[in-house]
Amino acid sequence: MPLSTPAHSTAMATEPVSPAEPEAVSPGKRWAILAVILSADVLDLLDATITNIAAPTIAEDLHGGEALIQWLGAGYALALGVLLVVGGRLGDRYGRRRLFLIGITGFTLASIACGLAFDPGSIIIARLSQGAFGALLIPQGFGILGSVFPRDQIGRAFSAFAPTMGVSAVGGPILAGALIDADILGLGWRSMFLINLVLGGVTILAAARLLPKDTGNRSTPVDGIGSGLLAAAMLGLLFGLIDGSAHGWTPVPILSVTGGAVFFGLFCRRQLTAASPLIEPSLLRNRGFTSGLILGVAFFAAVSGLLYVLSLFMQNGLGYTPVKAALGLAPVAAGIVIASVASYRLIGGLGRGLVLIGLLITLTGTGWLLVLVLTAGTSTGPWALLPPALIIGLGMGTCFGTVYDVTIGDIAPEEAGSAGGSLSAVQQLANAIGAAVVTTLYFRTLATGGETRAVVYSLAAVAAITLACCGLVRLLPRKAPPQDHH
Repeated sequence: MPLSTPAHSTAMATEPVSPAEPEAVSPGKRWAILAVILSADVLDLLDATITNIAAPTIAEDLHGGEALIQWLGAGYALALGVLLVVGGRLGDRYGRRRLFLIGITGFTLASIACGLAFDPGSIIIARLSQGAFGALLIPQGFGILGSVFPRDQIGRAFSAFAPTMGVSAVGGPILAGALIDADILGLGWRSMFLINLVLGGVTILAAARLLPKDTGNRSTPVDGIGSGLLAAAMLGLLFGLIDGSAHGWTPVPILSVTGGAVFFGLFCRRQLTAASPLIEPSLLRNRGFTSGLILGVAFFAAVSGLLYVLSLFMQNGLGYTPVKAALGLAPVAAGIVIASVASYRLIGGLGRGLVLIGLLITLTGTGWLLVLVLTAGTSTGPWALLPPALIIGLGMGTCFGTVYDVTIGDIAPEEAGSAGGSLSAVQQLANAIGAAVVTTLYFRTLATGGETRAVVYSLAAVAAITLACCGLVRLLPRKAPPQDHH
């Protein structure tokens, strides 16, 4: 359930662009273009989060079992993360308007395919397709805005993202739960995907009419081989992990994990030899950047899995309906929004200290929740869950708003584009890994120890990972770079 806003995670996914002259686009049209870009990012965020609530219902209806629950969360983030950097460079090469239209059209069609899915395989393929088209769509937004807004107004345009994404993060899962419970026309969970036919259709028409034409630069390099190796590595690792946890560690999942590790090694080698690698080798020799990358992977994976397990606990253990589970998770989303806004004002003075504060707040909320489940188990009441859920959200939001800003604190200016795109992609891949790893622990323990023990073990693992992240903070750069890009 990646609730960090696309405004933060994709702002640096492509190289900075020079704004067009103010007179090139009328003021009214500029703000209409902003609305189109916001609509696309809202669609992405909604579809990234709704399956966190809907996964148990979808898995039961399509007879997919625990493996489908894991793939619904991991598949989208996997495809998005693998292709995010490539999507930005394709926009630079072939034109951002063209890639935006391809992305939103494909995303809408993939959403319809999700809504019409007839078995586990069909919805997994559709979710992977959604993520892939999302990776073409999302990176184009900031480049387009940079080409139509003059420099003295670009900050106002970017400031619209945080509140819009915040409302979406809180309201999206609640809307998904309400649509499932309402069972409109007998569609059940399918309506939350099919509604994109309207939302996506309107965005397509508006984008075709409003977005400025650009030809792109055909000399922009795109490392398709590197992206292919990374995709093979992640698919192998995730398939092996999920299949092994669901059906036992037979030769198939073992070979899959082994193959994934081999492809990851080839990907790393490619980064050292490619003319235009996805991750600049010089970045990996920077201790602060590498430490932040590792910390980010671990933390985002842990909390992504945590939110998935909380949703499963509420629905399977406490018997919540989808909409009640969404309301139960709303304090987490609210805490993320509040802390993300506050951390923007504090990071200049506190630097990496703010990352440590966020980790400790997350650890406090997770520990509180762990004690609560240990003492009350499946008798835990909804009001008892509210305080630790809010605290976890505040901790997550503090880290979401600071980890990667601090990580790029001492990189060279010419490395900024590669660093930003790499971190955005890694965050999505961490979401995929976390959804698979933590839920694997949950389901394995559930089979032998019951609901309470499964949640306790999952929370303990998240707490241990978060504590380990605290030890990495001292290796980060002391300060984030000046925030003039906002």
